[in-house]
Order: sequence, then structure tokens, then C-alpha cells
Amino acid sequence: MFDLKVFKLLLIVFSVLALQSCSQQDKFTNVDISGSKSFSPAFELQDHLGKVRYLEDFKGKVLVVFFGYTQCPDVCPSTMFEMKKVMELLDKDADQVQVAFITLDPDRDTLELLEKYVPSFDARFLGLRPQSPEALEKVVKGYKIFYQKVSGKDPKYYTIDHTAGSFAIDKKGQLRLFIRHNQGEKNLADDLKKLVRAN
Repeated sequence: MFDLKVFKLLLIVFSVLALQSCSQQDKFTNVDISGSKSFSPAFELQDHLGKVRYLEDFKGKVLVVFFGYTQCPDVCPSTMFEMKKVMELLDKDADQVQVAFITLDPDRDTLELLEKYVPSFDARFLGLRPQSPEALEKVVKGYKIFYQKVSGKDPKYYTIDHTAGSFAIDKKGQLRLFIRHNQGEKNLADDLKKLVRAN
């Protein structure tokens, strides 16, 4: 005899199991910010070769964006070195990943300096520079980045406190992950592989 209550209960169980299976497939080690309306990842920035670049230019690749500055003593070089290791772990999938370093210090980080600094970690990495204070503020607000100049004894010499994390944008141009600083090359490589192989 057909029991409607048992059928409904089984239907609920199977639905929960199906949802758990999907969530496990899509689970990331880093912070999943997919669908968040509080960010605006679009940008208009000059690359270290002098070409103006837009977010749309990178569609078809997973874009990893990091904000920093070339005279940063610790977080920036360690992040760039970590990304170099990640690209090695990605192997063939690395061809579908673009790493972009956006300077928070355009006054000192000229195109020439970015051209020397950024590709020194990996020739495929791209340095991006705001062409005006307004352009810097726009991209900073879009990604909700914190940064603040910290003056030294001489005003010419300063450091910049800034958000240490990075962002991953999928092949469709959608912001997907906030990448925690120094959380391990393998974890990040695994997350990026999921984005590379997603439909």
C-alpha cells in the first residue's frame, strides 16, 4: 500500500542529500563571496606596458587581483611569491589564470617600476596602475580595500597599511572569492582549479 507520508519523507531526505552533494562540489577553502552586491569589480587601469585594461579584457580566464605596492616590505612580496608557487601547482591550468597586481602607490610606482617588479615573480603576471587619484579611489571602493599611508620621519618615505587578501574573479567576470593571505599554495591552487574547470 502506498504511504504518502513515507514518500514525502523520502523526498525530503533525497533533496537534502542532493543539496549537500552540490555544496560539497562547490565548497571553497577561501571565502566564497559569489553573488555579493556590495562589490563592484569593474576597473579601468593601465598595465605595466602602457595599455589601458578593463575587467572585460580577462573574460575566459580566472583573474586573481591583489592590491599592494612595490616598496612593501613583507605582505606584497610574500603574496606574489605564493602566487608564483600556485601557478606552478596549477600546471596546464595556469594558462587559464591571470594574476594582476594593482598598485596602491601610483605616485612612486611608475609603469617602468611595475614592469621590473611584477614580472620578476612570474613573467605572466601583470602590473596595473590607476592613472589618477580618482581612478585609485574608484577601484579601492569597488573592492572594499582598506589602505592608509603611514608617514616616516621624512615625508618622502612612507609605508602603506592595506588589506592583505586577494580576490578571484571567474571566467565570466563574476567576483567569486576573497583569498586570505598566507593560507597555503595548495589550498589556493585547488580553489582556482575549481573556477577554471567550472562551466
